[in-house]
Amino acid sequence: MIVTYVLFSLILLLIGAAFFIVKQQSAAVIERFGKFQSIRQSGLQLRIPIVDSIAGRLSLKIQQLDVIVETKTKDDVFVKIKVSVQYMVIKDKVYDAFYKLDYPHDQITSYVFDVVRAEVPKMKLDDVFEKKDDVAIAVKSELNDAMINYGYDIIKTLVTDIDPDLQVKEAMNRINAAEREKIAAQFEGDAARILIVEKAKAEAESKRLQGQGIADQRREIARGLEESVEVLNKVGINSQEASALIVVTQHYDTLQSIGEETNSNLILLPNSPQAGADMLNNMVASFTASNQIGEAMKGSKKKKVDTDNSTDEENS
Repeated sequence: MIVTYVLFSLILLLIGAAFFIVKQQSAAVIERFGKFQSIRQSGLQLRIPIVDSIAGRLSLKIQQLDVIVETKTKDDVFVKIKVSVQYMVIKDKVYDAFYKLDYPHDQITSYVFDVVRAEVPKMKLDDVFEKKDDVAIAVKSELNDAMINYGYDIIKTLVTDIDPDLQVKEAMNRINAAEREKIAAQFEGDAARILIVEKAKAEAESKRLQGQGIADQRREIARGLEESVEVLNKVGINSQEASALIVVTQHYDTLQSIGEETNSNLILLPNSPQAGADMLNNMVASFTASNQIGEAMKGSKKKKVDTDNSTDEENS
């Protein structure tokens, strides 16, 4: 009974060891007495106990390896570049991936170092930032050519970080700030220039309109004086008397306007009523005399014209 129990237990153990499970997106390498036997894909699999063994398992999922490379640019600036490599084991080349490389991560890292240190020294620091995709493409091309023979497919390579020295970054920030301040100063200068030009234009337009207003005012004053003289002539006042009356009226209007200002000082010369009357009489007499002189000149010119005409007739 004991022997039977032992044999039965041994058979159960052998049957249990004969079955194994391979997970989804993975592969198992089977060896028979140390020699490669087969590749088993996902699902329930069968092997010969003791004779067959599982040498290893490989994931068929996309994996990522981050590599940080320190190198120098063309303008002698040391930078640290982080390259992310996304790769996977080719399903049909599990044998190559398992048996040809012991440490695929080290192999990929070496190729990344080699490509980055060959490409970046050809570029200036600013170009490294602008052309990081070119570096990534170069890394992917080199890795694909090398790793395809080992059963690995390089899906994508990305330059995810470019980190120059701290002093270099501070200098770049200062340069950027100075450039922006320069542009701001240019804009402020343009704005000030435009403001001065527009202000000058506004002043010129204001003076033009002011001059036009003064001219219009004087024109209206002259027209008003002309109309006043015509009205006075209609009521029997001749031109000389009308002119004197208008001058006296404007004189008193001026005095009244000055007196209405609270902060104005008014000096009247002469200050006696008789002197004021004499001044007005003198003003009237002056206007009358000038008008008489004008009439006399007109008469002499007319007389001369008549004499010339008579002489012409006698000569005829």
